[in-house]
Amino acid sequence: MNVYVLMKQTFDTEEKIVLRDGNIADDGVKFVINPYDEYAVEEAIRIKEQHGGTVVAVSVGPERAAEALRTALAMGADEAVLISDERIGADEFSVSKALAAYLGKQSYDLILGGNFSVDNGSGQVAIRLSQLLGIPHVSSITQLTLSGNQAVVLRDAEGDTETVEVALPALFTAQQGLNEPRYPSLPGIMKAKKKPFGQLGLEDLGLSEGDTAPKTERESLSLPPERKAGRILKGGPAEQAAELVQLLRTEAKVI
Repeated sequence: MNVYVLMKQTFDTEEKIVLRDGNIADDGVKFVINPYDEYAVEEAIRIKEQHGGTVVAVSVGPERAAEALRTALAMGADEAVLISDERIGADEFSVSKALAAYLGKQSYDLILGGNFSVDNGSGQVAIRLSQLLGIPHVSSITQLTLSGNQAVVLRDAEGDTETVEVALPALFTAQQGLNEPRYPSLPGIMKAKKKPFGQLGLEDLGLSEGDTAPKTERESLSLPPERKAGRILKGGPAEQAAELVQLLRTEAKVI
């Protein structure tokens, strides 16, 4: 059973977000594996332990993302691949195109990833990737059972649970509750140093800069305005309603 795990390196969830010139400052910030991706790594390792095969962790990102991949290797993944090239855009379109170019040349039974990343929270990469690869996709899974070339999963559906059966190969994204990720052991950390670690750029993927040019761009990021003191409207109900409408129109400018 060959399993590929999609990973992203994100801010530690305990870090304080600081904005500088319309961007998030990352000076001295601690980075970790995206928490939802940890569930995917753990599930992939458990599948290997039960069914055999290999686990390959893949990430598209800057050089520092290598640290997250090495953590996956220490947890039990067999190989890691970092796709890092400044010409690859950072939006979901660009990342999914790069991943599809790489995975389209690999032999896989399963692709696992996190339900979404805690920094952007868009949850688009896996959906886009499955479309590009032409394989089934099920999101927010909390249980995965394999039998031959079939997979039965339970997925979180806004407080309810759905059971979905799909043919392999397929792509699944992990929700909290799928498992409890293990901590890297000291022997695992030592073994990770000797495991294969590849790094690829655009040319290695057979792509041009135009192929992965971003389709969206964030121009700026800002904190919401400070909350103003509340106001008490006087008069009867009709007078209060009239004044409220006036304030919403002239001051808040929401109507």
